[in-house]
Amino acid sequence: MKSKNLVLVMFTLLSVSVFAQNKGTKVEVLYFKAQLACCQARACNTLEVDVQKVIDNNFKNNNVSFKEIKLNDSANSELIKTYNAKSQTVVLVATKKSKRISVDVSDIVSEYAKNSDFEVFQKKLSEQINQLL
Repeated sequence: MKSKNLVLVMFTLLSVSVFAQNKGTKVEVLYFKAQLACCQARACNTLEVDVQKVIDNNFKNNNVSFKEIKLNDSANSELIKTYNAKSQTVVLVATKKSKRISVDVSDIVSEYAKNSDFEVFQKKLSEQINQLL
């Protein structure tokens, strides 16, 4: 009986430890956006909505957030410089115990803009985010 209780306690502690580690990681999805002409703006806005949709569909209860970064706002100049961003640049920034890791996933977004396969886009972007969590 004591052996079973010990195993149960150890399993519980391990589960809580794994959960606590994942909970401490936060991922911010940065979507860099330019002020573009009408038809280009529609395409950019559609991509932005689809990136947000991936987050909403797959990461409702996780520490994943979306942030639009306007390229023409001087308050964003440091971020733009840090990530060498231009319009439709998408960067995942993970923060865990004050350590920051960034991954540029603009190639996934660009591929999606060309082929319009939302399922593939959602899968690839979700995989990248999950790797950081």
